[in-house]
Amino acid sequence: MRIAVPRERREGERRIAATPETVRKLCALGAEVAVEAGAATAIGIVDHAFLQAGAMIARDEGATLEGAAVVLKVQRPLTTAEGGPDELASVPRGALLVGLLDPFADPALLEGYARAGVAALALEFLPRITRAQTMDALSSQSNLAGYRAVIEAAAAFDRALPMMMTAAGTIPAARVFVIGGGVAGLQAIATARRLGAIVSATDVRPAVKEQAESLGARFLAVAGTEGGETAAGYAREMDEAFRRRQAELIHETLKKQDIVITTALIPGRRAPVLITEAMVQDMKPGAVIVDLAVDAGGNCALSCPDEVVTVHGVRIVGYRNMPSRIAHDASQLYARNLLHFLAPLIGTGGALALDWQDEILRATCLAREGAVVHPVFARAG
Repeated sequence: MRIAVPRERREGERRIAATPETVRKLCALGAEVAVEAGAATAIGIVDHAFLQAGAMIARDEGATLEGAAVVLKVQRPLTTAEGGPDELASVPRGALLVGLLDPFADPALLEGYARAGVAALALEFLPRITRAQTMDALSSQSNLAGYRAVIEAAAAFDRALPMMMTAAGTIPAARVFVIGGGVAGLQAIATARRLGAIVSATDVRPAVKEQAESLGARFLAVAGTEGGETAAGYAREMDEAFRRRQAELIHETLKKQDIVITTALIPGRRAPVLITEAMVQDMKPGAVIVDLAVDAGGNCALSCPDEVVTVHGVRIVGYRNMPSRIAHDASQLYARNLLHFLAPLIGTGGALALDWQDEILRATCLAREGAVVHPVFARAG
């Protein structure tokens, strides 16, 4: 069985779906691994390291994908409609395509998978069960995104984060406010605290309170959060009355903050706008907002994708794909997620052994055997 690892071609994507560590383990399971030449040089991993791990280096994308039974990707394939090469056209019919395929961003691509005869598996849809924890790429990447968000904020902030007592006087600690207490938000809290900031946080899920406080943050709660969490543990979209109370709390809190990290997302929906222009106008001059939800439209009404803008004296950081800004470690974790996902699917002699009734495969499969099969998208036609 051949596993193909092509170079990522989306603009700004520096991660890769395999590392020498995971290639070595895949080869030990009996698979043959082909890595496209130069696929990881942007993060300091040279082709020779893959060769030493047992991979073959293919000269280009076509040679990498030729005869592949499994194709490992970070992001969904580019299409000609997006202005890039048609990456799906090179994927062999019948192959497994595994990655963070972001099906809500381009639902039409699911029909493309079906027409191409590809079995597309989206790691975003992994079930929240114990044996899937090591495969959870959303968590591994969000964790690093939360860390990097604080680093970006500190770089954009023209002052120090910790309190400093010097002979010339005392510098007060910066105040950091984290909106959203998922994996990214909790890591942002922990990182800001390690840097010496005074941290507060809020979330619609009551369960986040204990987690945020255990990391040293002051938790700001809005009344009526009892129904704020879905069965899968994600934030739920709240009613108008709650959103009004939330806006009032956020507005008053923002006036005192130096740095704000926003991480609020609802799967499959546009990110909720939690910071309006009026709120930004009332913030301190020199304050910084880092909007981690900018890929989904942004939590701040003034965020600009892949730009840092200054509005009303507030610097707003809108970098997309934050994990790619810490691409080496993000690739290491993501490659391990894929290894843990693939290992149970490889049988004796390195051949694929797929049980389509398995809970993990059923949950992640978008399309196979010429049809869109995921219930969310199959119902929508």
